[in-house]
Amino acid sequence: MNLMMTEAAALEVKKFMSEEELSDEGGLRVRVIPGGCSGFQYAMEIEESPREDDSVSEMNGVRVFVDMFSAQYLDNVEIDYVSSVMGSGFTFKNPNSTGGCGCGSSFSA
Repeated sequence: MNLMMTEAAALEVKKFMSEEELSDEGGLRVRVIPGGCSGFQYAMEIEESPREDDSVSEMNGVRVFVDMFSAQYLDNVEIDYVSSVMGSGFTFKNPNSTGGCGCGSSFSA
């Protein structure tokens, strides 16, 4: 699995992580869950440590945990953080996606 995170996204994640009291084992869980109007949604949470079957990697100074189910949908995905007049937030650029919804919060594969 080749998941990527931009420096802008890593900086935002580090802000959230600094508010948590995490051990050295802590990191960001990135996952894909069933739901949304197109079939799947992205989810991110700060966690204390990886689970036994997680893929663990470091991206721009952030430890990232991905479970085996999610890994198949996250290959070559880029996580970014964008700020614009319309708002700010994390975005996922997924070349494997076969469709998405109008609001941009879910995808199909």
